[in-house]
Amino acid sequence: MKPNSFSAWLLAVRPYSLGNAVILVLIGSASAYAAGSFHAPAAILCLLFAVLMQCTANLVNDLFDFLKGADRPDRLGPDRAFAKGHITLPAMKAGIAGFTLASAASGCALLWWALRHGTLRFGGWELVIVGLFCILFAYLYTAGPWPLAYHGLGDAAVILFFGIIPVGFINYIQTGDWTWEVTAVALACGLVIDTMLMVNNFRDREEDAACGKRTIVVRLGAAVGRWGYFGLGLSAVVLCLTLLAGGKVWTALLPVLYLPLHVATWRKMVRIDHGEELNVCLGETARNIWIFGLLLTLGILLG
Repeated sequence: MKPNSFSAWLLAVRPYSLGNAVILVLIGSASAYAAGSFHAPAAILCLLFAVLMQCTANLVNDLFDFLKGADRPDRLGPDRAFAKGHITLPAMKAGIAGFTLASAASGCALLWWALRHGTLRFGGWELVIVGLFCILFAYLYTAGPWPLAYHGLGDAAVILFFGIIPVGFINYIQTGDWTWEVTAVALACGLVIDTMLMVNNFRDREEDAACGKRTIVVRLGAAVGRWGYFGLGLSAVVLCLTLLAGGKVWTALLPVLYLPLHVATWRKMVRIDHGEELNVCLGETARNIWIFGLLLTLGILLG
């Protein structure tokens, strides 16, 4: 692969992970639609911000995981562009800066839209603060003197920044409201998306331990990875079932169809246990997340 080529950058931004950003916008916007306040321009700007932030985080992770020794050329997971030498250091730094600026610009456009339409309760400062935290998270997950992913906080960060914050605020930007039902579906979304991190950390537990990356799986053992993966998916479905209390029958029941797929992937993960073959489970997990997101979105729209 030619250094700094389009193919190299495509590898670096990890297109297979960008579906998570799409799911967040689908669920948050479906919640806004169900509340009678869906706005297509806001949803598109939210999608742009989410995708650009995901790309920024992926590039930062690509660079700093390599610099910290977590991503070696012989890693078990999918290839990393910087570790393989497909992107040079100056180009990677410029790419991170470019995506960060593009993310900030899309966030400013979203703030402008929200202020113009009067959907924010606190004058827009809440959106500025959340946007800054999202950018900080993209860096502090693997970069800085105390990276979250290296101190067992990666899962908590994913649940917060790939669940509660994006889904909740995508709905809030359009409706000006935040209900307990929105919190439930946002948390469920974060739990399901965290299954991808859990299977990654389960696969990489030996390499992570060797380089000092203290994930939950490294700290507490492989059994936590096995049962943690299972528990994340199960907890998400149980959370959705609580929506029966609010009369949201379809929202509560449709995500149950995700559970057999989750269990099947979990059983395969337990059987394989270690090695590169676990990448099959990673692919199935990405598929399962998509299915959960679509089922939950449809359920919200149906009520």
